Amino acid sequence: MDELYRSTDEQYRILIVEDELDIAGFLKLELEHEGYEVVACHDGRSALEEARNQEWNLIILDIMLPGINGMEICRRIRTQSDVPIIMLTARNTVPDRVAGLDSGADDYVVKPFAIEELLARVRALIRRNVPKSKAEQMQLGGLTLDKATREVFRGEESIQLTAREFDLLETFMMHANHVLTRQQILELVWGYDFVGETNVVDVYVRYLRAKIDVPFRTQLIQTVRGVGYIFKV
Repeated sequence: MDELYRSTDEQYRILIVEDELDIAGFLKLELEHEGYEVVACHDGRSALEEARNQEWNLIILDIMLPGINGMEICRRIRTQSDVPIIMLTARNTVPDRVAGLDSGADDYVVKPFAIEELLARVRALIRRNVPKSKAEQMQLGGLTLDKATREVFRGEESIQLTAREFDLLETFMMHANHVLTRQQILELVWGYDFVGETNVVDVYVRYLRAKIDVPFRTQLIQTVRGVGYIFKV
């Protein structure tokens, strides 16, 4: 599973450096929807100022910028910080990619890009740089899930789940606010080689709801009729 565990008191901060306002706005919107705190700037000098004066979990950096280009910004940031940097550019030749990585970038994404792929790269880089002690818990909608201890709490109340119910809840929380079909849930929780009916998903969702939703005022797992389920926060 592609998992990103967050500490219960931290929101990851991302700096976007992109002079094309429509792209910057689109990225900011998508990343904020994923739960990140995002700041966008549009030229090299303001990018260096933001990078020096603020703490960031990741920087998305365009190469072609007014003032100071992205590769020079990357080199300057690297003299002071090892923050993960994704280079964003329309240049796709091997020398361009090598130059970007040699300047200190951790990853290199070519425009036009699929937003799902960029988000996956963001998650991977942040996960790689989160201290292990902060990477074991996820908190959403008043629920706290601890992977290390396999404990679940809603508020202060401990909730006892079976192994399968825990895996199902973990999957929902990892894909919060995104509709999952029954087939997707089967593949994520039971595995690609599962042989059986998709109604096993409905059975376990009912079990899980009885423990994390029914006793509480706010219902987190919602049915999307004819499609599947969504963990809504």
